[in-house]
Amino acid sequence: MKRYLLLILLAMGIAGADARETYPLNDDWSFYFRSENSADDARYVTLPHTWNLDALAGNSEYLRTTGNYTRRLYVPAEWSSKRLFLRFGGVQTVADVFVNGRHIGEHRGGFTAFTFEITDRVKFGAENTLLVVVSNTFQNDVLPTSTEQNIYGGIYRDVELIVTDRVAVSPTVWGTDGLFVEQLSVDADAVRCRAAIHLSAPKECPGTVTLVVRDPEGYVVVEKSHRNGRTIDNPVTIPFEVEAPQLWSPSSPKLYTVTARVVCDSLSDEVTVRTGFRKLAVSNRGLVINGDTVRLHGVALYHDRARAANAFSAADYDEDLQFIRDVGANAVHSMSGPHDAYLYDRLDEAGIVAWIDLPLTRSPYLGDIFYFPTDRFRLNGREQAREIIAQNFNHPSVVMWGIFSLVWQRGDDVTPYVRELNTLVKQGDPSRPTVALSNQDGELNTITDLIVLKQNVGWTRGTTDDVGYWCRTLHASWGNLLAAACYGAPGYPSQQDDLIERPTARAHWLPERGQSRFHEEYAKVIVPDTLFWGEWINAMFDFGTARGANDRYACGLVTLDRRQCKDIYYLYRSLWNRRDTTLYLAERRWRVRPEANQRIKLYASVDDAVLLVNGDSVALVKYAPGQFFADCTLLPGDNRIEARCGTRRDSLTLKVGTALKSRDFGALRKTKDRRSKD
Repeated sequence: MKRYLLLILLAMGIAGADARETYPLNDDWSFYFRSENSADDARYVTLPHTWNLDALAGNSEYLRTTGNYTRRLYVPAEWSSKRLFLRFGGVQTVADVFVNGRHIGEHRGGFTAFTFEITDRVKFGAENTLLVVVSNTFQNDVLPTSTEQNIYGGIYRDVELIVTDRVAVSPTVWGTDGLFVEQLSVDADAVRCRAAIHLSAPKECPGTVTLVVRDPEGYVVVEKSHRNGRTIDNPVTIPFEVEAPQLWSPSSPKLYTVTARVVCDSLSDEVTVRTGFRKLAVSNRGLVINGDTVRLHGVALYHDRARAANAFSAADYDEDLQFIRDVGANAVHSMSGPHDAYLYDRLDEAGIVAWIDLPLTRSPYLGDIFYFPTDRFRLNGREQAREIIAQNFNHPSVVMWGIFSLVWQRGDDVTPYVRELNTLVKQGDPSRPTVALSNQDGELNTITDLIVLKQNVGWTRGTTDDVGYWCRTLHASWGNLLAAACYGAPGYPSQQDDLIERPTARAHWLPERGQSRFHEEYAKVIVPDTLFWGEWINAMFDFGTARGANDRYACGLVTLDRRQCKDIYYLYRSLWNRRDTTLYLAERRWRVRPEANQRIKLYASVDDAVLLVNGDSVALVKYAPGQFFADCTLLPGDNRIEARCGTRRDSLTLKVGTALKSRDFGALRKTKDRRSKD
């Protein structure tokens, strides 16, 4: 009740302000499943929220269903001359919004923001009721229709109430702030741009628009005014030029702020966005930023983590970025759709580039249909594409739009639709290249500007010795493709064994050493291959999948709960991180070895490391960049293994003997459970 009264007083206190105000509406929501028929047993929840969080921990069934979120909202009488908007950062997957029982609008797509105006639906000086009906059920006209990621459902990002004057920079344009900064030409002498400002104002009060651009130090470098003579649905456009610009690049991520202010008599509104000026191009070596070719070391980012599922907080993103920066990745791939805008704000600041997918994707399951050749399906894909481009348009870190991911040429031909989406994206944003992730041959690989080819030879088929042959054949036969490579394999740190078995389609036994062996061979061949414009690791973190073994896909460099960095994390840290020294003894969780003669593996970013076994130095052999090994004979009992380089140390203890295998332990535990019940 105190919080409720505080909201009333706060609202009344600022009622006379003439600029926009934004209020978070994350607290005091009630939630109940639609199948419960009434709100009698509703639970109080705080946003962000998903109803499948317990399923991620294995404590409940994974549900694709419909839920209702309700909340009271007091609107002061003093706001009767204002305009009110509800902005949702993300709802998975379909949302219907009601105010006082009246339908405001529907949004179909789980990865993008949307805003509805509610001015003519609220009661001023009274309490109002908000209802959001949310569904994550399977629908064949909302992308993605096929995915191995969990679609967790819920209002999983922030909700805000935006209050403006009657004259406003429109917050309803594809879920954005209504201000877009388009770069027309970029060079060291000057940047020529055009600001597009979408206004929403009464006909009798169109207003004057002022544009102010500030450099990274906060100094005003541009200030221009323009009388609004817009027509309906057309933005006000103001061309401007910045001389001697500080360009944004991965090594120097300089950011400008751009403010658009509209004034009409006593009414006004303004919005501010951050952006960076940089020139993007594509050459036969890949991505070019400001004339410099950038080799990308990328990781896939899924929408998942333990204790949060898809409902990430700012602290969650900050922690994930610490891992990404530490491993040395300079690029991220937002799988199936964009993350929250907070992530791209941080990437802008860090100089890490991003590739954002459209949700046209397919899972590896044969029973799935990923493309429905219906008007509603195609329309939804186009709408989501427009939202993704608009909402991330001003982020300099976003350098590529992903058109599709792992689609198959089976059933109805998807190629014309892929071409349609590629054309739509290029028209909406000609400054950025398009890209796709493919595990197929054929025409699909030739549509986008760039292509990333996913390979799993040595895991699902063949051996890792085939990786080199695949690369040579690709470069010889398809040298016209501007290709990068993507690869990954699952592995559990908890699963250690003396033998590494070949996985099967339903394997629950996926030892970490098998994953490491896979990545060692791929990294040996692909990372030094200069004919690729980058390598993309699938993925940075494990992610939940109710459709797979162990309810998660353990392909990450780091576990789902972020508590364990797997061995391969340090393999790529040794290859990518040039700021910090990496010295890591691999296979450290395989503590009991079956024989005295052993090969000790070391991942290191330096070539002068020293290895000691029980105090005696042994010769290290460089197997590949970042990979070293030494063959040695262990003694009975404990053996101390130590790696040194300057003042850095890493050590572990190994024994020779017969280890109790993880699978045997599982069987033994089940036997004990049965005995305890008896």
